[in-house]
Amino acid sequence: MTNILGIDVAAELQQVDKHWTPRVVGRVNDQYIKVAKLLGELMWHAHEQEDEMFLVVSGRLRIQLEGDEEVVLDPGQFYVVPRGVRHNPVAENEVEIMLIETVTTAHTGDVVSERSVAIDQQLGSFS
Repeated sequence: MTNILGIDVAAELQQVDKHWTPRVVGRVNDQYIKVAKLLGELMWHAHEQEDEMFLVVSGRLRIQLEGDEEVVLDPGQFYVVPRGVRHNPVAENEVEIMLIETVTTAHTGDVVSERSVAIDQQLGSFS
């Protein structure tokens, strides 16, 4: 019998060396599983066609939502930002997260800036 190793999320997060730069570590059907480290705030944006799931591995993440609402997540908690909802992730201290996003999801949705990370950069050596 051959043993197959699972993905070590902590080890994958150790390989992330730049904040706000997701790294693809798996795929389930048409969804990428990504890990990232966050610090500060990203930017207000929306994903018009896709939902986006944030799962906090360590730290505390605040997700500002349109309409002056926000969600605060601690380790082990997740939140799905519904498609079309403008949001802005904020990490006052470093946060490690796992994201689940449709393969078509653009990093910063409807906003393109120097902080946007193309999917080929997120894929790295993942195939």
